[in-house]
Amino acid sequence: MSEDPILIAGGGVAGLTLALTCHQLGVPVRVFESTRELRPLGVGINIQPNAVRELIDLGLGDRLPEIGVATQEYGFFTKHGKEIWNEPRGLEAGYSWPQYSVHRGELQLMLHDAVVDRLGSEAIQLGSRVTGYVNDGDSVRLQFEVNGEATEVSGPLVVAADGLHSAIRAQMVPDEGPPIWGGAILWRGCTRAKPFRTGASMAIMGTPYVRFVTYPISDADPDTGEALINWIAETTFDPSHGWAREDWNRRADKADFIDNYRDWEVAWIDPLDLIERTEEVFEYPMVDRDPLESWTDGRVTLMGDAAHIMYPVGSNGASQAIIDARKIGRGFVDHGVNPDAMAAFENEVRPASGRMILAGRGSGPDSVVAIVEERCGGEFDDINDVMPYDERAALSAKYKKLAGFDIETLNARPPIIEPDSVVG
Repeated sequence: MSEDPILIAGGGVAGLTLALTCHQLGVPVRVFESTRELRPLGVGINIQPNAVRELIDLGLGDRLPEIGVATQEYGFFTKHGKEIWNEPRGLEAGYSWPQYSVHRGELQLMLHDAVVDRLGSEAIQLGSRVTGYVNDGDSVRLQFEVNGEATEVSGPLVVAADGLHSAIRAQMVPDEGPPIWGGAILWRGCTRAKPFRTGASMAIMGTPYVRFVTYPISDADPDTGEALINWIAETTFDPSHGWAREDWNRRADKADFIDNYRDWEVAWIDPLDLIERTEEVFEYPMVDRDPLESWTDGRVTLMGDAAHIMYPVGSNGASQAIIDARKIGRGFVDHGVNPDAMAAFENEVRPASGRMILAGRGSGPDSVVAIVEERCGGEFDDINDVMPYDERAALSAKYKKLAGFDIETLNARPPIIEPDSVVG
């Protein structure tokens, strides 16, 4: 095995999980991240049981309750709180591992701290903006800029975990163009309020055109009873509206969307109140990219959002990034640190991720809302008269199976990486 470290472009969830996986396997690694200082930026995300399992296998299980909430239920509702579909999640559903709702920035910092603790601070080079790569026979050169000056470093492999605007993907697919916007804008924020329903519930409410998603990402304060509540206000426009921007940290004006929620009446939560009391709101379009026919060029491969950015309809993006890291690690165990490992990873993961991208555009788990809206305008006395239980359950089960976290398969599946695995 080469003594030179593999090179990871990007220090987000994908890249840091891969770094920890490499360390677990005895594979040297370096991470190059454009940000000069990591701070807990972003908003809430979900980590599904299949990905939680992998974080536990990396020795991070004790940290997850410190940064998030073990989700107990997941439901779809009308804008007046009528239940369309509701199901238990995580341990409550019978999984052997929980599901967590966490702050993305806190998850990234948790992974970063673990990398620094286990590999040393020199394993992550901040302030290094990756610009490209050059395959060079038995090695590959990763090109990047530091303080505006171009430099490069060689290694046996490069893994691109540099996200939605991946410079490495742009080099691989130079004619691809910008991400694809389907017409939806998401406004996101967090504010302190009392948790609703179980206290660890995730709720998706509204219509196919105006939705509100919310869930707690911290435990309730014992004195005030309030937790940090993450919320997402989503409006779908005609794509010709022209709001096709991909900045995920754009400060928003509440006036652009708050009126959509003034006539909502939900007994157990008040979306309008959550929006009004939130100090900072961020806006970005819901975008994805078409599936690629290949993620690999020589000794370079894509992972995470660089490989398969998808709509967040299945609360599955971060989970897939974590699974990618573990699958790459499994490739190293089976094939060594070489292009064969990358090929094994791509051959296993790429086809399913492409199907998830396409499912997110219309046949994901949230399509139940569109079906009910089409059939009855969201007005019903008994949901079973509109959409029978078996039909709703089948939609939920289909996506879990596609994304790799249906209960029976996951609980029975052996670890992706056995505890004592070492490469070389």
